[in-house]
Parts: sequence; C-alpha cells; structure tokens
Amino acid sequence: MKLQFLRYFVVLCEELHFGRAASKLAITQSPLSAAIKSLEEELGVKLLLRNSKMVQLTPAGAAYLVQARQILERVSSATSLVKAVDKGMIGRLDIGLGGSLIYREVLPIIDQFNREIPGIDIRLHELPVADQFERLLRGQLHAGFTNGLMVPPPLKSIALRDDVFVLYMPEGHPMADRAVVDLRELADERFILFPREIGPANHDNVLAIFSRAGVHPRIVHEARTWLTVMAMVSQGRGLAVLPSSMGKARMGGVRLVPFAGPPTVAPAMLAWNPTLVAPALATFVESAARAIAAQKTDSKI
Repeated sequence: MKLQFLRYFVVLCEELHFGRAASKLAITQSPLSAAIKSLEEELGVKLLLRNSKMVQLTPAGAAYLVQARQILERVSSATSLVKAVDKGMIGRLDIGLGGSLIYREVLPIIDQFNREIPGIDIRLHELPVADQFERLLRGQLHAGFTNGLMVPPPLKSIALRDDVFVLYMPEGHPMADRAVVDLRELADERFILFPREIGPANHDNVLAIFSRAGVHPRIVHEARTWLTVMAMVSQGRGLAVLPSSMGKARMGGVRLVPFAGPPTVAPAMLAWNPTLVAPALATFVESAARAIAAQKTDSKI
C-alpha cells in the first residue's frame, strides 16, 4: 500500500469532490480515481460511494479515514524525529565526568547546552581518567570532562579554563592562617595524594610541584576521590595539594592556602571521540567550545 494513496484518500474525504481534491493535490482526476480504486481493491471493501453528483463515505470508509489519518500523522512525526536526530537536535549524550571537576565550569557548560538544545538529554557518568579514555575509544561515551591535557589518538580535546593548585590544610594547623606558604617549610608534613592510576595528570602535577620546591613529600595516605582527600584533611590526617576550585565545596575544618611563587596550573579538558557518527555530539562540542571560550575571556577581564 502506498502512503501517497492514503494522502489522496484523506484529501478526497475532506473535499468529497474529485475535482476539488485533485486541484488541492495538484494532480488530475484520473490518477486520483485510480488511487482510490487501487485502495478499494487491495482492502476488498468499498470506501466511497460516488456518482456524477456526489461523493459519500461508506461506514468502512469512515472507519478507514480515522486510521489513515493516524498513519499519516505517525509517518510525519517519525520523519520529523529522524531529521531532528540527523541535525543533532534530539537524542541522548553520555558524558564522562571526573569527580574533582564538579566545581569547575562543567555544569554551566552543560546548562548552556541544555538551553540551546533542550531536545538532547545529557547523562553524566562519574569516572576516573583511564576509564573515560577507554569508554571514549570504545564508543561507550560520547565525551568526557577530565583532568589533564593529553588524550590518546584518535581522541580530541579542548582545554577548560585554568585552575591552580593550592595547599589544603586542617584549620588548626599552625600555618593555616598564612597568606602564602613556602613548601620547603612543609618537608616534614604528612600528605594525602590521589593514586596515579586514578588521576595520573593530577598526581604527576602535584609531585612536580614538590620537585620544583626541592621537597620529597611524605605520603601517608592515598584516596581515590577528592571528597575523601578533603575529609581526611579536615580530620587532621594530613595535608593535600588540590585544585583551588574544590574549595567551593566549603568543607568544614579545611583551609586553602596558596603556595609561595608562581601559580601552578591544574589542567582539565573536554575530550571526545571524533570518529563517532553522532550529530548530537558535534552539536555539543560546538556549544561547549563557545562556552569555554567565553569563560576564558571572562577570566581575563
């Protein structure tokens, strides 16, 4: 059965006149009559009573009209849907998120995208760096916000606005009220660190900070999440070097103190797999790039 014949039938039922229906369809009466005859033969029922003076629906024709309209509406809806998906206007994106980035500009980036393209759902998955890269390469994630600046090929990335590392100290520590702290004064302190397999970029950057200061840190604890690190600091179990943005969590019992000397950047990025055929992903990356560029501009003002 041809959809075109259903359209012809619906228009004829609306006009109840072959001449007017043919004119509305921009065809002649001959193909319209042939289409109705073909429908009736295929269905094995009479849909319309017609003569030279009138066209009238049979009971079967009236019932068929209801179904024909529904079919055409569903086809139209399906057509609109697939076109919107193809243009990246409807769908779902699975986005990775490093837990330490929750207080960076990630959520505003996603909020802006949701305002621009409300038809695409964003599902966030909290994952460490290695897991995000693995899932991006396998096509199990569309994109991911993670620490660092280097991605394995063929992944691509955009650097987020810079954050800086600072010292996190228990509020009762003798140096907690200082404006700045020289790391060399902390050579005998106990430190809490992320394991390298969880956050290699942050781990290596923190050790590089100590190396530049000529300090070999005494690492007494390793914690897999930034929240655990901060909680241990608040309980006096040690000091930590973390991005300053994590201070927005406002955990009680913790003080943030900058290091003496030039600030050390805590890099982070949006990474994605450009080999994935997902129009919604391209739309998301474009929106995120604009948001990140605006954030970087604002930070310079």
